[in-house]
Amino acid sequence: MLDIFDRIGRDSGGPIGQYAAQGFGYYMYPKLEGELGPHMVFNGKEVLNWSLNNYLGLANHPEVRKADAEGAAKWGLAYPMGSRMLSGHTALHEKLEKMFADFEKKEDAFLFNFGYQGIVSAIDTLTARHDVIVYDAEAHACLLDGIRLHTGASYKFKHNNIQDCERVLARACKLADEQGGGVLLITEGVFGMTGALGILDKIAALKSKYNFRILVDDAHGFGLLGEHGRGTSEQLGCMDAIDLYIGAFAKSMASIGGFIAGPKTIINFLRLNMRSQMYAKSLPMPLVYGNIKRLEIIMSKEGDERRKKCWEITHAIQEGFKKLGFDIGEAEACVTPIHIDGGGIAQATKIAKDLRENYRVFCSMVVYPVIPKGMIIFRIVSTASHTMEDVEYTLNAFKEIKEKLDAGVYDGDDIAAMTIE
Repeated sequence: MLDIFDRIGRDSGGPIGQYAAQGFGYYMYPKLEGELGPHMVFNGKEVLNWSLNNYLGLANHPEVRKADAEGAAKWGLAYPMGSRMLSGHTALHEKLEKMFADFEKKEDAFLFNFGYQGIVSAIDTLTARHDVIVYDAEAHACLLDGIRLHTGASYKFKHNNIQDCERVLARACKLADEQGGGVLLITEGVFGMTGALGILDKIAALKSKYNFRILVDDAHGFGLLGEHGRGTSEQLGCMDAIDLYIGAFAKSMASIGGFIAGPKTIINFLRLNMRSQMYAKSLPMPLVYGNIKRLEIIMSKEGDERRKKCWEITHAIQEGFKKLGFDIGEAEACVTPIHIDGGGIAQATKIAKDLRENYRVFCSMVVYPVIPKGMIIFRIVSTASHTMEDVEYTLNAFKEIKEKLDAGVYDGDDIAAMTIE
């Protein structure tokens, strides 16, 4: 009989793990030190950091830091102890849920103790074996993991392709009708690696022809998109058509957790059946207390100003990359991917090393399986804490990077082996 540990020991480490010997601590699991913000320390040097999902700059907002500290001092990290259903429910949890429901113009909302596992568990809870799931081919890993738990049929459609979406949806509705089930369509508001907006408005329009429900993971849109920061569905004018709206706290909120908002009967069903919330600890009180302050800022005039600043930075850097001749793909949100094609991972590691060591610019290098095979990007995340000087400096650095790239400076199969002066 095979020993599981022997099998794992002989494994190459997977798509990313196979490069662990050369990249651990540098390209993967890097240590960014110092105060969270645009300027941090990496590998002993100060770098201009474009790798924090701190869109609105709330991580170090003085009122947020004060609320976090007050929450920890008053309750400690243990309170409340237990799952929401048994002993971890409080008036402040209820207050935050009502705030989210009102903000998203839904009947009710339910907090997640952690965004990723909450999304996985929500999908698992919502769908029965006769139901059919339809989903975007580039859906986030948390959505895919939830779909994997589904014991019935699931069909994916080509990324942001409404024609293929309708084709797959028609097939799913036919099967669901035959089986006596329903159809749940799952997509994202913003695709976090490419910055592309989901085609929510186009999908919503298909409700006039087909009977299905829509679940949207808007982790990168909540608090940032739309006139009031209500997310991608507000931006695209289809809030009422989105049946279940999921927001995560790890992005614009600069925190931990998440929520799902929708009809009261459905949210109550999730409260009573979501395994990730029934069998795991409630969101700790300091996080609930601090998230109330974060949401108050997002809903305020200051929130409007911070959104405006983040978009100014985003538009400036995206236009700059385009003028330099870089391919930024479908980017419309505050994530900007710089596509590096042709040279593979070895080439990309050399670019990353040059950026970090010589230009002092830190941005994440992203490869498969986070993005589709054959694609390599450098991911720029704009925040309200960045400045136009940061944008100008970064564009000048990438201008020189492109000149070196075109001259073949980064060619070769060795992973960041050459010394770049």
